[in-house]
Amino acid sequence: MKPETRSPRALWAAVIFLAVIGVAVAARRVAHLVPILEYGYRPPAPAANPRLAELAATDALFARYPVLTLIHIVPGMLFMILGPLQFSVAIRTRYLRWHRWSGRVFVATGLVIGVSALAMSFGMPAIGGVNQAAATTLFGTFFLFALSKAFWHIRRREVSPHREWMIRAFSIGLAVATIRPIIGIFFATSPLTGLTPHEFFGIAFWIGFVLHLIAAEAWIRATSQARTSPALSAIAP
Repeated sequence: MKPETRSPRALWAAVIFLAVIGVAVAARRVAHLVPILEYGYRPPAPAANPRLAELAATDALFARYPVLTLIHIVPGMLFMILGPLQFSVAIRTRYLRWHRWSGRVFVATGLVIGVSALAMSFGMPAIGGVNQAAATTLFGTFFLFALSKAFWHIRRREVSPHREWMIRAFSIGLAVATIRPIIGIFFATSPLTGLTPHEFFGIAFWIGFVLHLIAAEAWIRATSQARTSPALSAIAP
């Protein structure tokens, strides 16, 4: 198998894997929050294990803001599912009308995610303090800007810049799935490092977002010379 063939397949595998993580994390959070909406929030009993207590504190934070959290994560699940399908050449070529309508849903869910992320940054206490809030505010704003640019370009039938801004937007949205295992690594190594969630949550967010933005720009640069499919010119309404 040629290297140029392996690279797209490896990228697709990574994207799908991260999307599955994103959906699974969101589904777990939904399952935890829906009963709270119905019966109210009851603080859990303190855990004897300090690591479990830190994890419980994370869940408790979102449990205090169930409506805002659900507004953020329910569209997030749809965003994670539709994202890989939006970039499938086979689907785009064979089912162009579906691609156009799902693209509108994708952008709409992205806008809800971005706005609610900013609302959470300012309206909820961040586990990682100012450092985490700064990361989510900066990249949440960039995420909304990228989505808006992508939509603006496709309305003008400018397919190439539309694709580039969609890659940037999806990469930032997908970063939340990468941040989860990064946080897991920090939790696992905290007995050695002595770092608390307040100290490493912000670091994990910065690492995840920056890595994804670098990956997006690298992929855009690597594929910028590729010929645009003729079918794409009909995407714009």
